[in-house]
Amino acid sequence: MKSCMIRMIQSSSAGQAREYFNSSLRRSDYYLNGQEHPGLLCGWVAARLGIEGPVTKNTFHALCEHINPITGKSLTPRKKDNRTVGYDINFHSPKSVSILHALTDDNHILDAFQASVQETMLDIETDAQTRVRKNGKDEDRPTGELLWADFIHQTARPVDGAVPDPHLHCHSFVFNVTWDAVENQFKAGQFRAIKQDMPYYQARFHKRLADKLVELGYRIRRTDKAFEIAGVPEHIIDLFSKRTNEIGQIAKDLGITTPAELDQLGARTRAKKQKGLTMTQLKQAWRKQIHELGMRDKGEDEQPIRFASIKPMAAPSSKQCVDHALSMRFERVSVMHDRRILEVAYRQSLGHPSLTVDQITERFASDKRIIRVKDGTKTLCTTKEVLREEKHMVSLAQQGKGKLPPLYMAAPTIALEGEQYEAVSHVLTTLHRVSIIRGRAGTGKTTLMKEAVRLIAETERKVTVVAPTAQAARGVLREEGFSEADTVAKLLSSTELQNRLLDGVLWVDEAGLLNTQEMTALLQLVIQKKARLVLSGDTRQHASVIRGDALRILNTIAGIKSAEVSRIFRQRNLDYRKAVQALAENKVSEAFTVLDSMGAIRTIDPVNPSAVLADDYLSALKKGNSALVISPTHQEGERVTTAIRDKLREAGRIAVEETMVSQLVNTNMTQAEKSDHRNYRVGQVIQFNQTVAGIERGSRWSVQSMTNGRVDIQDAYGKKDALPLERYEQFDVYRKTEIALSKGDKVRITRNGYDANKKRLTNGQMLDVIAIESNGALRLHNKASKATYNVPASFGHIAHGYCLTSHAAQGKTVDEVFIAQPTSTFAATNLNQFYVSVSRARDGVHIYTDDKAALLAHASELGDRLSALELVKRTKPSQKAVEHMIRNSRPASPNVKPTIKRVETPNEPKPLQRKPVIHAPRPTL
Repeated sequence: MKSCMIRMIQSSSAGQAREYFNSSLRRSDYYLNGQEHPGLLCGWVAARLGIEGPVTKNTFHALCEHINPITGKSLTPRKKDNRTVGYDINFHSPKSVSILHALTDDNHILDAFQASVQETMLDIETDAQTRVRKNGKDEDRPTGELLWADFIHQTARPVDGAVPDPHLHCHSFVFNVTWDAVENQFKAGQFRAIKQDMPYYQARFHKRLADKLVELGYRIRRTDKAFEIAGVPEHIIDLFSKRTNEIGQIAKDLGITTPAELDQLGARTRAKKQKGLTMTQLKQAWRKQIHELGMRDKGEDEQPIRFASIKPMAAPSSKQCVDHALSMRFERVSVMHDRRILEVAYRQSLGHPSLTVDQITERFASDKRIIRVKDGTKTLCTTKEVLREEKHMVSLAQQGKGKLPPLYMAAPTIALEGEQYEAVSHVLTTLHRVSIIRGRAGTGKTTLMKEAVRLIAETERKVTVVAPTAQAARGVLREEGFSEADTVAKLLSSTELQNRLLDGVLWVDEAGLLNTQEMTALLQLVIQKKARLVLSGDTRQHASVIRGDALRILNTIAGIKSAEVSRIFRQRNLDYRKAVQALAENKVSEAFTVLDSMGAIRTIDPVNPSAVLADDYLSALKKGNSALVISPTHQEGERVTTAIRDKLREAGRIAVEETMVSQLVNTNMTQAEKSDHRNYRVGQVIQFNQTVAGIERGSRWSVQSMTNGRVDIQDAYGKKDALPLERYEQFDVYRKTEIALSKGDKVRITRNGYDANKKRLTNGQMLDVIAIESNGALRLHNKASKATYNVPASFGHIAHGYCLTSHAAQGKTVDEVFIAQPTSTFAATNLNQFYVSVSRARDGVHIYTDDKAALLAHASELGDRLSALELVKRTKPSQKAVEHMIRNSRPASPNVKPTIKRVETPNEPKPLQRKPVIHAPRPTL
């Protein structure tokens, strides 16, 4: 992915900021004829100080020291040694835009870029805040005023002594100062919310730039994160992305994935700019590179890049943009910050200047489907549909309270004791249709389940056992003796399975993974079949990917009583058990202390971060222990897997020879994304889950083209068809790649399917490679069941099985667990994730990180998602209030631009009567 985003980088010292200006921002003497433009001071604070216009070295340095460059006095009342000086907010144009600007004489591109930056910086300024601490207050106050210096650059840093690539970008260095009209003084700004809202500002920037370019006669094509100008060949874009590719390769080698670390990596690897090159010389060098490339893609767009005679697609309406955003954002959560919704709506209208940012914002603000609740300075949203869905689920569960005779009038003889006894007794003697067993990880929920099912069967009632995932149902449960266990999805689609439920008991294991829609369907089913529902799970572990933490909602909001099982049996080491117990009770700091005293938390070498983990993993295998590696992100998992496989190969545990085998990687598009033709790429693989419009279930098709709102696909036999976008629930989208496998490798199945002999392969199943045929076909072995599978080369749904995410690891138990959790994974780190990871083993846990303190902070954050019912109860915690919200929700303005009320006091300078000058005219290239 080429860089075309907005990034915000903190400058923490005056010396750092001055050096940044001297070396990177100001126009240097050796830049001739326009590689860079002089910086300009902008914003309301600049206007107040009277320093608008070109920035000088002395002015910039004074502002870094928090000195008023006009008076020489301190700018703000408080001056701390460790204060933040400012933030570099840098705007990057898509690479195709940079190329066209550099190689043509169309200065309108620069004007469009500059105007888009200006407008977005004004958005950011409008959202400016300051901290209020006077009179015991602890809050943030809107101010709407900032001071920043803009620096337009046209080239990237050079790579390996080559001339720099074209790269149109702007550094807007925002100083840490704002004007507090209430206190009548300059103060430090509060930038936390601005930092969090960078994706929102980025969407507005992209929308503006794309629209302005379309108005100039260019066509655009959307990419995964932004857009490019249609007609600029991809290989030319790659040619002039040397710096991006260099950083990307280094980041891959080091396992760096977070924006903050990428920014630091860019600074550390930054080469000096080339001296003595004019823009004319650079253009000559760039044209020479294109000529030397000497290639042209077959089928490349032959239309003119500008003013092409192609009829543009009709612009979507503002309602369609908001509809798409609501559908996408509320597929996986019940509550969302309003700006996360708006950024999707803006992106949906890229390249349609007839539909403006303001029109979309106004449509969103007036949408009566949306319920809005203020959360400090932010606005959280849900929809009436989501609220109704949750309320209906709660109502169904509550209807079953006290409605059924108990299975036993008094508890029979139960071959258990303590909490396990009480849990089984609760299920057998309850009068309620729905009962919950809430058990922590490793508390023996499967053991008590076996005893409960045995005793229920003695009442001549059928017990149907299901789980949300195929691995839990067809893997773990069947291995534990529940031979007919199946998935929730199978139950809900099978009339035969449903009919077995009549007057029986439905037992759902891992019920914490159920979403609202699944739970509602199960409740409706047991009511229809006059059956009982037992929900066994742990709300402290991961919830469903789809919206709705259903088990937690039934327990805390519906008031369905739960039997608690908290005594942990899995961990055989006392200290290890204490640590897991503390995590289960949300006592993260206490757990860390215990884990650290055990020597379980190890600091890794940043140069070779996976080496120690790989050695320890191999040692565990040599002892005959079962072992599992867990990491929060797939990127870190890939790095760890490479290190482990190298060690296994050295030890002779996997073969030296590798074979590249076809692999399909799920793009994990939301349903809203799958419904939009612009999100598809040529070469992607479509696999159908159901028969749709004559396309057979299980069949695979490749994407051929995307034109006029249509995606053309073709199967392996050459048959062509149009992808039925409106049937997005019936297919998945995959990226085709290859995976290196050796004999002896451990692999994981990533989608349900069958081998060449029609043996079932289960998503999440762990198998060993015992042979690889010359055509890429695999022979796989299951150590537990001793089964062997012949998997054709075309299967594709396979991955290395050494390192899993905590989601994939939930439900697994091993002797030793190894957790790779460096800084690059902290964005995906929370208490739920850490608890699941740490609790997987019986005997040993090993945690590898480069920052213990930061890991503790991130692991202390709860991963629970707010429900719609919980959101509305923040304002009026009553049943009538919920009904009122559903019926009479009134639209409110989104949290887009807070109104700044300027309070004039006798000592306050006269309010400004003009808008500050944002930019002076640029010199013509």
